[in-house]
Amino acid sequence: MPGVDPAAVETLVDWRNTDISKVIPIVTVMARAYTRGRGFDNGVPNDELSAVITTAAARLAANGRQTSARDRVDDVETEHRSFFNGWTLAEQVVLNRYRVRAM
Repeated sequence: MPGVDPAAVETLVDWRNTDISKVIPIVTVMARAYTRGRGFDNGVPNDELSAVITTAAARLAANGRQTSARDRVDDVETEHRSFFNGWTLAEQVVLNRYRVRAM
């Protein structure tokens, strides 16, 4: 069983500098699990699943901490309320084309 890489977790926690190369494999594994491997050829997603992985990875990379956050520098305050909170409806439509469901 592969272990959890502490450096990968640390990368996600630093939402200002999330390493996208750490995010893509995480979302890819989640997509592969959701579709039970369908839509992947030798571990490589097809175009449709690649689009889902791209959009979901962008959300995860934008706020790897997965929490709302507020930053203040001098008089400028920024608030980050968006984060990866599961698949969007559009992503689910694509993923469900490949998911095996009980009848």
